[in-house]
Amino acid sequence: MKPSVRTSVLMLYVLLICVEISSQNISPRKLEQIKAEVAGYKDIAKSIINHAVYGSAQNRSYERLALFVDTIGNRISGSDNLQNAIKYMYKALQDDKLQNVSVEAVKIPHWERGKESAMMVQPRRKNLAILGLGGSVGTPAEGITAEVIVVSSFDELHRRAEEAKGKIVVYNQPFVSYGETVQYRSRGASEAAKVGAVASLIRSIASFSINSPHTGWQYYENGVQKIPTACITVEDAELMARLASRGVKIVVNLYMGAVQHPDADSFNTVAEIVGSKYPEQVVIVSGHLDSWDVGQGAMDDGGGAFISWEALSLIKDLGLRPKRTIRLVLWTGEEQGGVGASQYYDMHKKDISNMDLVMEADSGTFMPLGMQFSGRPQARAIMSDIMQLMEPINITKLYDNADGTDISFWMEAGVPGASLLDDISKYFWFHHSEGDTMTVQNPIWMNLCAAIWTVVAYVVADLEEMLPR
Repeated sequence: MKPSVRTSVLMLYVLLICVEISSQNISPRKLEQIKAEVAGYKDIAKSIINHAVYGSAQNRSYERLALFVDTIGNRISGSDNLQNAIKYMYKALQDDKLQNVSVEAVKIPHWERGKESAMMVQPRRKNLAILGLGGSVGTPAEGITAEVIVVSSFDELHRRAEEAKGKIVVYNQPFVSYGETVQYRSRGASEAAKVGAVASLIRSIASFSINSPHTGWQYYENGVQKIPTACITVEDAELMARLASRGVKIVVNLYMGAVQHPDADSFNTVAEIVGSKYPEQVVIVSGHLDSWDVGQGAMDDGGGAFISWEALSLIKDLGLRPKRTIRLVLWTGEEQGGVGASQYYDMHKKDISNMDLVMEADSGTFMPLGMQFSGRPQARAIMSDIMQLMEPINITKLYDNADGTDISFWMEAGVPGASLLDDISKYFWFHHSEGDTMTVQNPIWMNLCAAIWTVVAYVVADLEEMLPR
């Protein structure tokens, strides 16, 4: 390329960047105009709230969810139950007369736990309740019988590395927070394998337990021997820790029939309310349809998925049509790290400039406290004003740091993101366990969650301009 041409191309590139930057910056005066525009939605927000919380749509998301999970059950990645769930939702969204109902093909992991059991055989016989961790290898047909070493941290494991050879590592790590403590579930097997252990048993990542093991996905480190791994109950982890502290020899027999099948065909499920003025611009509302293979998957993430469906239903019921398209996406393969969402991003990232806001509800639908948001300060100021529209139900707070595995791909690329924040003080009592059933759900809380979710999605989609980013 000639220098003069190179210079011209460079100048054009810089100009385009400047145009892009300037288009994302809003003057203080313009920002005030947008905030005034938001205030004009007070009556519409009130009508959405009234319809969801007090009107004919009251309890609808709860009743829809109960019918769904009672009919389908839990929905692990690659299972027939998940395929049946997708078919169920495809028909339900069509029956609800939403627009552009479709499924988009993806590949997802297919792990099956098979039969599994654990028995403490020394110093006495005691059945240990276990749940194999997702992706774990199985044991030999005769199982593994080995002495146990109990540790409370990775640091302790590494200090006692010589003792761990040929043993089953039991992690009795205290629960600090999910984000901090889950590393033992995620990395525990590989860390144990590095010091020569033959299996690992992890104290369930739970803030409270009634002898209930909690499952979840785990990740083997490349180049490290794969050993069987499962979660045990808080009670049994503490029991073995007490025995070990007295110098008592502990022996456990572990059997796991886990199998990793080839990746399975699956689908993200989509429905829309098409925008009236800027249909190519999109606000996503979402939750994930898959769950673990225990309980009913009502809390994780049936509630989030169904209030996202409810958002479109409420808008349709009221005859509202936003300027932008509101797109419902029910993700698949979230529990394995957002596998379906990652492929959705790859398929649609060419349209990233038209993605206005991505929303995901995946922390339960308990009593809502507000919304979490990730985006530029100017966008945050607009979102804060939108939350003031929830004054009739006194849930107006906007918090930092939107959270959601499935929307993380978009947020990392600069798209504003939002997630529902509710009272999760009991969330990890039931998370990934047999306790995740409709008994956990509360129709009043779901009504409130749906109202907030709908108001935010509608107002953002109906503003004259996209959120700055």
